Amino acid sequence: MVSPAILVFTKTTGFRHDSIPAGVEAIERIAAELGYETEHTEDAAVYNPLDLARFEAVVWLSPSGDILDELERAALADYVTGGGGWCGIHAASTAERSWPFFRELVGARFIGHPPGCTPGEIDVAKHDHPSTEHLPERWSWTDEWYSFDERPKDVEVLLEVDEGTYDTADLAMGAPHPIAWHRRLEAGQCFYTALGHSAEAYEDDVFLAHVKGGLRSVLPPR
Repeated sequence: MVSPAILVFTKTTGFRHDSIPAGVEAIERIAAELGYETEHTEDAAVYNPLDLARFEAVVWLSPSGDILDELERAALADYVTGGGGWCGIHAASTAERSWPFFRELVGARFIGHPPGCTPGEIDVAKHDHPSTEHLPERWSWTDEWYSFDERPKDVEVLLEVDEGTYDTADLAMGAPHPIAWHRRLEAGQCFYTALGHSAEAYEDDVFLAHVKGGLRSVLPPR
């Protein structure tokens, strides 16, 4: 009997995060805790109906740039809208700028962040979600603080960063400033968190519980 599996995808054609190897190892551990095998690849050819049928969720861990061709895009769209799970972490919102459907998948497009990783305060907008149920009302965290071209629509916002707690440079969105959310996309489930820039994040139990809960939220009930 074939074990259920999760695909971890890290292809980059733009900026490449040094934290990707640490993130892959962390997701492999999380998946094992949830009872799943993992397959890590940067080969976009996996985006075809036959291969995607082997996976119960796809994790985009800090990919960048345009990374799928038109047939691969169609396969991923059909996979998610047909009931597959999609989990995007950190730079996933920087990918696939030339693909209009990807905005619906990821929720919003990255436009920039202030320099470096800096401390900030996060407000939990929704506590009864697997990715936030372990968090306090206000979470102190250090990361790159992503800004987006708009607030995501038709999503359940999970986390909002307080712009008064870090230097927004010229990238203020105003309140609220969502940084993690969940949505249903036809029959599929999508989760995105903007957090996870540094390798150290993938050693932090609180952050890993956030990622684990996000992954759980897009997987089918077992």
